[in-house]
Amino acid sequence: MATRTMRRRLHHGDVDGKRNDELFDSSEVDGLSEPLLGNHIDDSSVPVPILEDLWDDERRKQQIHWTFVFSQLIAQWAQWLANIVLGSGSLIARLLPFSSLSQNGSNRKLLQPSLSPLQEARLRDLQQRLGVPFDGSQAEHQDALKQLWRLAYPDRELPSLKSELWKDMGWQGSDPSTDFRGGGFISLENLIFFAKKYPDSFQRLLNKRDGTRAEWEYPFAVAGVNISFMLAQMLDLQTGKPSTLAGVRFLELLADDEMAFDNLYCIAFQMMDAQWLAKRASYMEFNDVLKSTRTQLERELSLEDVYTVKDLPAYNMLTG
Repeated sequence: MATRTMRRRLHHGDVDGKRNDELFDSSEVDGLSEPLLGNHIDDSSVPVPILEDLWDDERRKQQIHWTFVFSQLIAQWAQWLANIVLGSGSLIARLLPFSSLSQNGSNRKLLQPSLSPLQEARLRDLQQRLGVPFDGSQAEHQDALKQLWRLAYPDRELPSLKSELWKDMGWQGSDPSTDFRGGGFISLENLIFFAKKYPDSFQRLLNKRDGTRAEWEYPFAVAGVNISFMLAQMLDLQTGKPSTLAGVRFLELLADDEMAFDNLYCIAFQMMDAQWLAKRASYMEFNDVLKSTRTQLERELSLEDVYTVKDLPAYNMLTG
């Protein structure tokens, strides 16, 4: 209980400040069948911050740094304790449902869990959503793109569906429909959910307001598409019943929250941006940042006292 109370007070972070100076290779990222980001360069100018903004940024950087430290320590402590319990031949280890783990790292398999009718229905609905490709010719999908623009830029005029203005949001070309790839329609739904449920966090990430930004930033919208795809792979959602540790723990969250995937997406996006700042990353290191984000998210999902999305340490970043 004390551990849970401590974690709820923390923001999220990662003190893994290692910098990878090699060019990214899309084959190094699990489940990504083509490069995450194309040859898009954002040449927009960076406004000069006022003194008050600099102090705010410095305080936020300090806060992110220390919460990174504590979040990592707690996650590693929990994994260490779990390994002791599960590795022992004790009665507790034999009774725990996770005692059938094979030692394959983050992709280790569990016995498929027994799901309640509610979990079955929610998992089925989510998997149906994951199976819908984005189709730029469908009116519903066109309307969703327009809705996203209005949420992102409420004071700007809506452009045509093919316009250079879409690059302002972080699409790589004038036609956003070409950027969805394996993300499907759900990745657009995730962006819309993020903008509606956590508008302050959405706007901070969209406009890159936090921390000291790179000269060559990741494109916001395309990054969002890849986060959706990464989550579906990490949670093992396209293989019937999930059997990875992260996937099984996610099913527990799904029992509590019908929109658990969408909420987890928002957390992952905020987490990715925090990793980006901590690593002082640039465009060509996006794959490395996304891999670190996945690793940290898997660690948080493995924590013993996570019963809802709001119990994840990184959730505080969305509301803080």
